[in-house]
Amino acid sequence: MRVVKTAEERKNEILNVAEQLFVEKGFENASTNDIIARIGIARGTLYHHFKSKEEILDAIVERMTREGIARAKEAVSDKKVPIYERLTAAIMALNIHNDVEAEVFEQIHKPQNALLHRKMEERLLNGVVPIIAELIEEGNESGLFDSKYPKEAAEMILVYSNVAFDELSDHTPEVVARKATAFVHHTERIIGAKEGSLEGTIMKLIKQ
Repeated sequence: MRVVKTAEERKNEILNVAEQLFVEKGFENASTNDIIARIGIARGTLYHHFKSKEEILDAIVERMTREGIARAKEAVSDKKVPIYERLTAAIMALNIHNDVEAEVFEQIHKPQNALLHRKMEERLLNGVVPIIAELIEEGNESGLFDSKYPKEAAEMILVYSNVAFDELSDHTPEVVARKATAFVHHTERIIGAKEGSLEGTIMKLIKQ
């Protein structure tokens, strides 16, 4: 019996299979023919949803961005968790979590995908800055932080984390440790937190 899927179900199926193939073969070597064969659909069905492999990559990036923002929201939602842990978890929610994200990030860092990289950064900033800013305001109210500009502080922390933790695997453990220590040092000053207050939570997550 032929299974009829909704447009959204089919699109997600295509994206899921494309992610698998990009990890297995790399983006450059995986083709739309591979995707079609793995799913068992007609070429017209794929091109009804996506016009090219690059458009599929764009959709994967969009989905990853939504998931990163959702992780950040979830990280700050439970007020029973100490604010330092929630702030750290929200920042780290945007880091690479699996092989799929690693492959996608490798692609969007290439010169030909500079626009896609920029779009992803803008979407993440627009989605996560308000979340971090609200958390900083909560810290202000509790006396743990002293930040006069929560929104701008959130922007600085996120941009800094993107630069500081980008491609850490290319660095020696000593360089990684120095970058992490510097990030803790400067983040505490950006939000007006007590020295050493973020060190434990951030270092623990980075080591993971």
